[in-house]
Amino acid sequence: MSTSAKVRQGQILELANTSGLASVEELSERFGVTASTIRRDLSRLTGEGKIARTYGGAMPLTAPVIESTFRQRNMENAEAKSAIGRKARSLVSEGQTILLDSGSTVASLAHELRDANELTVATTSLVVVEELAEAESVHVECLGGTLRHRSAAFVGPLAEYCLERMSFDSVFLGADAVTPDAICEADLVQTRLKEKMASRAQRVFVLADSSKLNQHPFHAWARLPEGWTLITDAQASENQLAPFKDANVEIILAG
Repeated sequence: MSTSAKVRQGQILELANTSGLASVEELSERFGVTASTIRRDLSRLTGEGKIARTYGGAMPLTAPVIESTFRQRNMENAEAKSAIGRKARSLVSEGQTILLDSGSTVASLAHELRDANELTVATTSLVVVEELAEAESVHVECLGGTLRHRSAAFVGPLAEYCLERMSFDSVFLGADAVTPDAICEADLVQTRLKEKMASRAQRVFVLADSSKLNQHPFHAWARLPEGWTLITDAQASENQLAPFKDANVEIILAG
């Protein structure tokens, strides 16, 4: 291997350790080499156990992140999640049909919807159903499937089948982490369902507090469509928001 290749691979590894990124195309442009050369670099680094390939890029190999339960996540960044839920509520209109994903931040939105009128809410989340159980003016459709205990929500082919029979004005998605083009989740069953959710709605909103922006805790990814909207808390820094602005993602700050 040439010295220049060693240097380039060292710089790629440094990027993976500092930002967890980037796409093959971005790396190709950055280093002035072909995409095939970058793919060979990534393959070599993967083979040496230095990085793990992810959707669109690479991340360092570190100790595995353990997915927390819904109860644990619900206690994290509670103020930011409440602010995001209130802001998202302002985007829901009477008479709409909306789809709510699982997750503690989406559950904050459901809490705010308890006083809604003439609203139809479809969801895979047990927590959302519980929040809206006594909201008699909200029509609730619960999508079936296999219960995923850690997220307190249904996933799998039955949930996907139900989605194919419905369409929505808006979908509000949760995320373990989010980048300008994808949602990061703990497993592929979740990401597959989120992609199907996004495909069934006219508008796609991702609810994610600032601690989740540009992070890569897991290896499963759901591609986001063009024109989606990020709702995050006002504590998000300019550095955190810059990649989303560069990708022309609409950003709504809460709080």
